Amino acid sequence: MPRVFRMALWGLVFIIPATLGFLRLPYYGIGPGPVRDVAPLIRFDGLERFDSGGRFVLTTVRWQQLTPLMAVRVWLDDTWRAVDREELFPPGLDRDEELALSMAQMDQSQIHAASVVLQELVGYPDEHRPGALVEVAFPPCPAYGRLFPGEIVTAIDGEAVGSLDEADRLLEGAEAGEELRFDVLSGEERRQVAIAPRRCVDGEDDAFFGVRLVATFPIDVSIESADVGGPSGGLMFAIALYDLLTPGDLTAGATIAGTGTLDLDGSVGAIGGIDDKIVAAQDADASLFLVPRENLKELRSVDTGDMRVVPVETFDEALDALRQAGGDDEAETVPLTA
Repeated sequence: MPRVFRMALWGLVFIIPATLGFLRLPYYGIGPGPVRDVAPLIRFDGLERFDSGGRFVLTTVRWQQLTPLMAVRVWLDDTWRAVDREELFPPGLDRDEELALSMAQMDQSQIHAASVVLQELVGYPDEHRPGALVEVAFPPCPAYGRLFPGEIVTAIDGEAVGSLDEADRLLEGAEAGEELRFDVLSGEERRQVAIAPRRCVDGEDDAFFGVRLVATFPIDVSIESADVGGPSGGLMFAIALYDLLTPGDLTAGATIAGTGTLDLDGSVGAIGGIDDKIVAAQDADASLFLVPRENLKELRSVDTGDMRVVPVETFDEALDALRQAGGDDEAETVPLTA
């Protein structure tokens, strides 16, 4: 065999497997992910902490963009499935933007969880600290990628922001193209960012910054993401935080799993990958699984074994379900300490 052909053959031997292993397809593999104990992820100051005898666990879905070799593995494993990219992300995002969006959704879900619980227990938002909390920034508006969920706006154009109302007043007075300087507290770091409103909403002639602010919390609350992205942790973050802030034990000593988005008004929304999360909850030996009512129809053909599945539409319904299962919480309000 001529030397050139031998070299070409050896090249194919190395190139084809490499191509099959690294060529990225426009599909993602989705399967059951690990569960995360929620209570250890939550930190707060200014209120007493009441740990429980059981566990609240957050169920997750593992996803990964497929290569040809990985696609074969997904096809052979009946706990995984392949889906189009559009089922996971809006069109037009690259991989870094996909990850950033997923983590921003997680940060927003944590804000919603803390907001709902503090409304129940400590008189929030009437009770708040100075500044205005960034809940979300909307693409493609100017604030997107400049302000991030969880940051606190402390001043706008040199004027201190003492409340959400003051922040709204300063933003509403801005004209299109008029740049405002935001003083922002991001964790322990302070920074400044200049943003000008512009037209960015379809069908609207007005100019917008594209950021939604909420009242700051009256206490320091932080929830770690545990390397999990997306919005579906809101319900379980809220349940676990509520249990930590109140005497009694909502778990009744059991392992409670669940999933669901949580809006600021306490409503629980549907999530994706519910079949995979059921598997994850069963693997964690959960006795009860809280599921958004909108997802219930997807579980009609799913074997949930001995695990009780409870559909809920609101945060309060979830609390009631846990009380009916033997859990208890002994305080309706929690006094703030200095």
